[in-house]
Amino acid sequence: MTRLDQRRRRWVWPSLRDRWDVMIDEMKIFGGSANPVLTRKICEYLGMPVGRGAVVAFPDGELMVKLEEDVRGRDVFVVQPTCHPVNQNIMELLIWLDCLKRASALRVTAVLPYFGYARQDRKDEGRVPITAKLMANLITTAGADRVLTLDLHAAQIQGFFDIPVDHLTAEPVLSTYFANRGLKDLVLVSPDVGNAKQARVYAQRLGGELAIVDKVRLAADKTVAGAIIGDVKGKTVLMMDDMITTAGTMVEGAKLVREHGAKRVLVGATHPVLCGPAVERLAQGYVDEIVVTDTIPVNGKAAEVLGDRLKVLSVSELLGEAIRRIHHNESVSSLFLK
Repeated sequence: MTRLDQRRRRWVWPSLRDRWDVMIDEMKIFGGSANPVLTRKICEYLGMPVGRGAVVAFPDGELMVKLEEDVRGRDVFVVQPTCHPVNQNIMELLIWLDCLKRASALRVTAVLPYFGYARQDRKDEGRVPITAKLMANLITTAGADRVLTLDLHAAQIQGFFDIPVDHLTAEPVLSTYFANRGLKDLVLVSPDVGNAKQARVYAQRLGGELAIVDKVRLAADKTVAGAIIGDVKGKTVLMMDDMITTAGTMVEGAKLVREHGAKRVLVGATHPVLCGPAVERLAQGYVDEIVVTDTIPVNGKAAEVLGDRLKVLSVSELLGEAIRRIHHNESVSSLFLK
């Protein structure tokens, strides 16, 4: 990268601006093993190949990442949602970050379509950890220079990082899908009080009314919907959340609005975690359609049991555009304005 100054016959280093101009033309995107299909779609949107690298699992369960192309001085993105198996995918992400830094990548961005441990964002009782903060510390220490993520369970987790965080929302993708459906007599129902602000965003986008379910959580995987604030009789109900985990909140809410006369119930969420009894609950018939995105892979059981009632939208173009803007130092604010 040096050049010869003919007048003084000496080698001089190019300016930082010169080095940056070289770097921005040499972006690389790698994908971990958590969601290779999403990584491929992102690269297709950007018109570039997926970076070549291998994840090797040893017999004792240890992982090793081996880069198969040069990343020195490059702007590098690694796509790895920390979904099931959560701990293994988190460890793989950390190894990717360490590997890229040690290979002299100029800047490394951790692309986390789904951020695991996000629900442990505060001490709600004595002698418990704040694991979301621990994850932020680990990702930073491993070598990430910035983070790109989508629909964190709690927006304040952005502040847990000491590096820049671009927090996107899948709302434009989901809203576009439902707007194209031409739903009539629509009511946006927040499955709990805490999600009312997000439900209001969808109500404004789609031109629907707003209602709220009063939810009581009995245990980590059990909730009871007590009452509903608003009118859903004879209406099409749309319930939105950031994730569907065990589906207890969604199904209890769906039961309640059915009891109050809703003629149709649709649910939507960014992250299809769908663990434990989620599939069985959603298959009971209270919900007519489940719309999610591909931030994490949908398990085969859910696809088989729910069939045509399950619709998966892609966030690859949203993430791809954000990566392009970050790479060229352009604003990404228009992508996550709520």
